[in-house]
Amino acid sequence: MSYFFQLVVSGIVVGSIYALSALGFVLIYKSSRVLNIAHGQIIAAGAFITYALTVWVGIPIYIAFGMSMVITFFLAMSVERIFLRRLIGEPIISVIMVTIGLMSILDGLIYLTPFGTENFSFPPYLPTTPITIGGVSISWTQLVGVIITFSMIAGFSWFFKKSTIGISMRAVSDDQMASMAIGISVPKVFGLAWAMAGLSAAAAGGIIGNITGLNFDTLHAFGIVVFPVVILGGLDSIQGAVVAGIIMGLIQQFASGYLDGNWGLNGT
Repeated sequence: MSYFFQLVVSGIVVGSIYALSALGFVLIYKSSRVLNIAHGQIIAAGAFITYALTVWVGIPIYIAFGMSMVITFFLAMSVERIFLRRLIGEPIISVIMVTIGLMSILDGLIYLTPFGTENFSFPPYLPTTPITIGGVSISWTQLVGVIITFSMIAGFSWFFKKSTIGISMRAVSDDQMASMAIGISVPKVFGLAWAMAGLSAAAAGGIIGNITGLNFDTLHAFGIVVFPVVILGGLDSIQGAVVAGIIMGLIQQFASGYLDGNWGLNGT
């Protein structure tokens, strides 16, 4: 029976990672009705920035994690400003095609760095002895990752429901022309949506990198792997992304545990 509950715990861990990874898709689509195909590359960039600040610069991991989110926040905002701002009002398919091109550009840039060809691992910064209750174990890294994930998801949910800016972003998603008519700056909303998606992507990348190690192919593949989560949960639903992520995580872990071990996420 403990094996069953171990799979449940692992499924929740994996599912929370999927939910946080999917959050970037949801934030952009919720505000602009655009699918960012390059989201996986931004996740990878966030993980690599965290590693570089921690290991190469020597900044404590918790500070580096926050700095990575800030850097990726402005990086994603810059990407929107340079590549996508001029496409406001254009057909959605045109914007999606630009994000596909952006994905290729980011792939090429990352492959020019050591992160594109080598594997890296974060040094341990939390106790390595797992927490075990009733025969069910969870590592400290996984526990911290789950706490960060659900804290961020709760924060974004509150932001969209209660804050003035969040309500403005929802209004832009519903009707851009009407939003502009009442004084909402659509370009600023789009830029903020991309920046917030970059912030969540950096958090997801840092958590994934600490659990599974840093491998570019694994990290940027999350942009594709979590797409079914986004579809299942609803493209504009934060709560739906959480539920769908947990469902997908549980399915994956039970398939890994009872069918084929290759189904699981490395490190869980």
